[in-house]
Amino acid sequence: MRARYFRLNDLIIVFLFLLVFCPSCTMETTESRNKEAMRVKFKEDSLAVAEPINYTDSIAVTDTIAEAEALAAAEEKKSEEFKFDAIIDYVYNQYTDASTVKTDLDEIRKRGKLVALTGYSYTSYFIYKGTTMGYEYELLEALAKHLNVELEIVIVQDMDQIFDMLNRGEGDIIADNLTITKEREELVDFTVPHNTTRQVLVQKKPLNWQQLKIHELEKKLIRDPLGLAGKEVHVRRESSYYSRLQNLSNEIGADIKIVEAPGDMETEELIMRVSEGKIPYTIADENIAQLNLQYYSNLDVKTAVSFSQNIAWAVRKSSPKLNMAVNAWIRSMKKEPAYYAIYNKYYKAHQGVDYMVNCSKNLSCGRNISRYDKVIMKHAKDLGWDWRLLASLIYQESQFKPGAKSWTGASGLMQLMPATAEVFGATNPADPLQSLEAGTKYIKWLDNYWKPRVPDKQERIKFIMASYNVGQEHVADAQRLAVKYNKNPQVWEDNVAYFLLQKSKPKYCADPVVKYGYCRGREPYNYVINILDRYQHYKKLIHTEG
Repeated sequence: MRARYFRLNDLIIVFLFLLVFCPSCTMETTESRNKEAMRVKFKEDSLAVAEPINYTDSIAVTDTIAEAEALAAAEEKKSEEFKFDAIIDYVYNQYTDASTVKTDLDEIRKRGKLVALTGYSYTSYFIYKGTTMGYEYELLEALAKHLNVELEIVIVQDMDQIFDMLNRGEGDIIADNLTITKEREELVDFTVPHNTTRQVLVQKKPLNWQQLKIHELEKKLIRDPLGLAGKEVHVRRESSYYSRLQNLSNEIGADIKIVEAPGDMETEELIMRVSEGKIPYTIADENIAQLNLQYYSNLDVKTAVSFSQNIAWAVRKSSPKLNMAVNAWIRSMKKEPAYYAIYNKYYKAHQGVDYMVNCSKNLSCGRNISRYDKVIMKHAKDLGWDWRLLASLIYQESQFKPGAKSWTGASGLMQLMPATAEVFGATNPADPLQSLEAGTKYIKWLDNYWKPRVPDKQERIKFIMASYNVGQEHVADAQRLAVKYNKNPQVWEDNVAYFLLQKSKPKYCADPVVKYGYCRGREPYNYVINILDRYQHYKKLIHTEG
């Protein structure tokens, strides 16, 4: 086969053609796809010629044509495809900002906005009862305030692309529980660490684990990484877990079957899949894994597969001033109580709630549910609810403790967020009477919201309860998804509830009909189930009607 060479100016013409007539090829896709588009278009248009052509015959289009000639000469002995790729890289870098984005702290302050790249997750960024939350988000807000700029969050759907997005200038900083690795340090500059963790194996306990003695359970779990030989472990290709598994496979002298998960699949979803038995194992940072044990008690995350690792944010290598400013802020912030308050809020203070009712402790001889029964009966009558149903909701929220305060800032018997309490007239949410009155008004408001959308009262109560837990916006998103996928938008179980569960997955939370993004749907889903189950329990034990 005869060697094929390409005129550099022809290649540039193709690229300029793509810039004008196919902007999505050069701006909306990744760098690798941009280059592939150039290759395909070049070949489709038959701009490659059969006869060898000297590069010096090409017209001069830049002052640095000598660099292209030197590049071609240096690769003379290598394959034709490699030679073509080298010139593609040269032209791409000359005519795009992919390798030359220079936005640094001065430009950020000038435009008055810091753009942060992150993902939808409990620790990064999410919306709870209309309030924006997340460990990374709260730290970023504090940083933006320190820099005297606004904060803009860009949600990354495919986490495998997050470093490309940063280097293309689509964000100024990455904040998404990133571990520092040598491979990543070739792509970006990391800030000083703001946290540490280690990687652990996420595995499912056997079905009868609750009946097993500790030593019996231990024998059924992998406690030594050697036990991963020949096992399938699911992780994202561009995650630090993938490279760790490759190294671990070498260290134990045996093959670990690394299964590549989609780039848009969050670690939390992989953890959920292990719990459901859909995949056998995954790897997660210990802080994330421990957090998820609150939701999946059938998982074990005690087996470490790495030493301690630093977690940090990342900036472009062309942003040294921003890096210096962030480093100074982190060092200062970690000396302040505010940093540890944010950390504890998401990683330590938030504990799982036992939803089961202990009759001997919570019921008084089968006649009362709580000391607030009479006032609950009054408000339930205003709602048209069985008072025992309202009591079950209140127990779910606060266990009848008027001074209860959640990690999110909700407080009182009805666990009202500060803004909600203010709107519905509770000036002191710790006052049980104020809390009950304001909470009842809120439920009535939700009933009016859902009445035209869900005519059946019994079905509507489920929508109301889910909305009370997570906000009506997320439930409305799930209803729109139900319509789109030909499910019944007026039925909760297996219809709207199903899509509320799906809202933690990128495919659904990024759907065009979804207006409010990510939601950990399992929480409101379980919330409704627990209240209704407890209600049935109350009905069996409490025979008086309000």
